[in-house]
Amino acid sequence: MCEDVGIFTERMPMDVTPHDLGDLVELRRRIRTESNAKQRDRYRAVLMALEGETTTCIMDKLDRSKNFVQRWVYIYRDHGLERVRPIPQPGQPPRLGRDQHDAFRRRIDSADRILRGRDVVEILANEFGVVCSLSTAYDLLHRVGYEPLKPRPANPKKDPDAEKAWKQRAPFLSSPSETPTPSKPSKSGSRTNADSDKKDV
Repeated sequence: MCEDVGIFTERMPMDVTPHDLGDLVELRRRIRTESNAKQRDRYRAVLMALEGETTTCIMDKLDRSKNFVQRWVYIYRDHGLERVRPIPQPGQPPRLGRDQHDAFRRRIDSADRILRGRDVVEILANEFGVVCSLSTAYDLLHRVGYEPLKPRPANPKKDPDAEKAWKQRAPFLSSPSETPTPSKPSKSGSRTNADSDKKDV
């Protein structure tokens, strides 16, 4: 532990205990694999608090504010490990910086199986510190050059035989009508012609 200076309560170990016996191991794993520096420090703050470090000691080691340290340690204390990350706001765009796009592509390309949408959401959260919805993950994939695999209806124009059969069944939109359209009788009754009162001679 480091030596602290500050008010008495900040020089006492933080009031936090592990939610789960495996949390210390999981925190160390996440710290090793986390590429986002701010998210990594959230995990480090929690781990050091669980190991008995004081608020000011954690502040010194991480070069973070008291609010940062206490906020994430107490979020862990009250809600558990999975809440130690920002909650995305509705409509918030993914915060994966352009400098991380290449690393993200390499991670997707290195997968040993076809990834589902929720797999990508988990990778973004656990490895890049980006918490997002499924639709936002798909949007990010699209922006970095990937398209999701999904079934599409067959296009008859891709198959010459199907295209020919389709053309035989399809109507010619520009073909003239075979029979003229009958005119509808006037709803206002017969009209009086100027010469209608004249008799034939």
